[in-house]
Amino acid sequence: MAKNLSIILSSILIFSMLTACTGAIKIDLPTAAPRETLSPNPLTEAASTPQVAVPTTNPNSYNSLTDLQNAYEAIYENVLPSVVSITVSKNVKQTGSTFNFPEGFKLPDGFKLPDGFDFGEEQQQTPKLVPVGAGSGFVWDSEGHIVTNNHVIEGADAINVKFSDGTSAPAMLVGADSQSDLAVIKVDIAPDKLKPIESADSTQVRIGQIVAAIGNPFQLDGSMTTGIVSGLGRSLALDAIDDAGHAFSIPDVIQTDAAINPGNSGGVLVDIEGRLLGVTTAIESPVRANSGIGYVVPSVIVNKVVPILINDGSYQQPWIGISGNDLLPEIAELMNLDKNQQGALIYEVNANSPADKAGLVGSSKTAQIDGQDVKIGGDVITAADGITINDFEDLVAFLARYATVGQTINLTVLRDGKSLEIPVTLEARPTAGTNTAQSETPELSDGGWLGIQGTDVTPEIANAMSLKKGQTGALVVQVTSGGPADEAGIRGSYKPYEVNGEQILIGGDIITMIDRSKIDNTDTLINTLNGLKPGDRVKIALLRDGKPINVNVKLGEKPVD
Repeated sequence: MAKNLSIILSSILIFSMLTACTGAIKIDLPTAAPRETLSPNPLTEAASTPQVAVPTTNPNSYNSLTDLQNAYEAIYENVLPSVVSITVSKNVKQTGSTFNFPEGFKLPDGFKLPDGFDFGEEQQQTPKLVPVGAGSGFVWDSEGHIVTNNHVIEGADAINVKFSDGTSAPAMLVGADSQSDLAVIKVDIAPDKLKPIESADSTQVRIGQIVAAIGNPFQLDGSMTTGIVSGLGRSLALDAIDDAGHAFSIPDVIQTDAAINPGNSGGVLVDIEGRLLGVTTAIESPVRANSGIGYVVPSVIVNKVVPILINDGSYQQPWIGISGNDLLPEIAELMNLDKNQQGALIYEVNANSPADKAGLVGSSKTAQIDGQDVKIGGDVITAADGITINDFEDLVAFLARYATVGQTINLTVLRDGKSLEIPVTLEARPTAGTNTAQSETPELSDGGWLGIQGTDVTPEIANAMSLKKGQTGALVVQVTSGGPADEAGIRGSYKPYEVNGEQILIGGDIITMIDRSKIDNTDTLINTLNGLKPGDRVKIALLRDGKPINVNVKLGEKPVD
C-alpha cells in the first residue's frame, strides 16, 4: 500500500507533525540561519545505517483526496512497525510503618500484625520497581538495537519496549551520549519482529518540506502527526559546561510545526517516503504541550553517533577548545574587514586545548556596539576542510556532522586581515565543570586614561605564562578598542586558565613600568596613571611572550559611561 508521495504531498500547504517525551529538556532559542553551505561528507555515508525500503508507485496516480488519504495510510503502515513504545522504571525504597507497643504487651495467640507494623524496630526498606516515565524509540537493525533519546532512559533501573503488534520485551542499555541526547538499548526477540527504518540524508532537508512523525504522546501508542519543516540550523542547549564555563548545545537541529508532546521523545520524523530525517526530541512550549515548535536531532548526527554507541558504549564529542560568536558587519568594520565578511570570530582559546596547541588566537580587545561591550580582534574562521563557515553555528555543525576525535582538520582563518591555513588535531570534549568569573580590575584613573582592564601577576599566573619566578606587574586582560593602549598596539589576554579553582584569562602583555615608575600590580598602575593627565606621552615597558618591549603611548581622557 506504500506509495511514492514526493509529488502529490508537495502540493499540500499546511500540515503539522512530530514527537517529544515525559522528561523536560532545556531549549536554546534558535537564532541560526538555514544551513546551506555544509554538504554531505563521506564520514556519514560510511556509517552503519539500517536499510529498509518503502514500496513506491507512480506518484501521478494521486489525483484525489482518497488517494491523498491512501498516501498517508501508506506512510503509517510502513513506518509504524519500526516505532516502539518505551516504559522506564526505577527502584523506589518502600518503608513500612512502625508501632511501639507498651512494655510487657503480648499479642493474643494466633493474632498477626498487619504488613508494615512491628514492635518499634526499624523496618527494613524493600526496593520496588515503579514506572517513572515513558517515551518512544525505533528499530535500528535486525540485531535488536533500539534508538531513543538519552533523557528518556537516563537513570532507569528497568526498561521495557513494546512493539506495534503488542509484543513486549525487557531492554538493556547498550550506550548513551548526553551531549547528543541519543541512546541505544537492545531487546532479545525474534528477527522477524524487527523492522529497521531506512535513513535519509538530513543535510538535504529544506524548509517547507512535508514530514510526518510517529511516536507515543501521552502514552497513546502509534500516534502520527504531519506538518512541514519550519526551520533549520537550530540549537538545543545542554546543562553541561566545560571547565572554562562554556555551555554546549546540540547543533544542526531541525525545527517543525508538528505536534510534539510528552511521550514523543525518541520517536521518528520521516519524509514522504517514510525515511528517517531525525529523532524527535523536544518542544518549545510554556505548558509542556504542542505550541507548533518542535525540535529534531538530525539523521546525519544519529547515523554518526549510534554505530559508535553500539560498538563502544559511549561517544566522545570532538572538541577544538574555543568560544566565540558570529562575525557581525559592525564587528567586521571595527576589525578593518569588509563589512560583508562572514565567519566565526574567536573570543577565547582554552589553555592546552587543540586550538591553543595549533596557535589559534582569541580576541584581546573590546569595543562598544549599541552601548554593549563586545570582544574583537581574534582569528575569524571562514572555512573548515574547505567547507564554508558563515557563522559560529556552522563551525559547531561541522564538528557534529563530520569530525571525530583524533582527526586533523584544516581551518582557514583571517588574522589581521590575512588568510592563513591552520591544521588542528581534535580532542575529546572535556567533562562538565564549574563556571567561574575572571577577576579583573577596571582602570579607575582620574588622570591619564590608558584604556585597559587588568589583574595582578600572581606566582600562579607567572608560572602559567612561563615567566621567571617572582615576576610582578599588571597583566592586561582586555584592551578597549580605539583607546590609547589599542592605538599603541598593547595586547590583551585570550587564554582561559584555572588558578585556585578560578578561571582567568592569561596570555596578554604585562605592564612592568611607566616611564620611571615601577608597576608591581594594578594598584601601582592606577596610582601612576592618577599622577598623569590626558595628553601626556609615556613610555610603557611590557613583557610580551616573556620578552621585554617598550611602547610609546599618548594617554587619553576616560570616556563618560
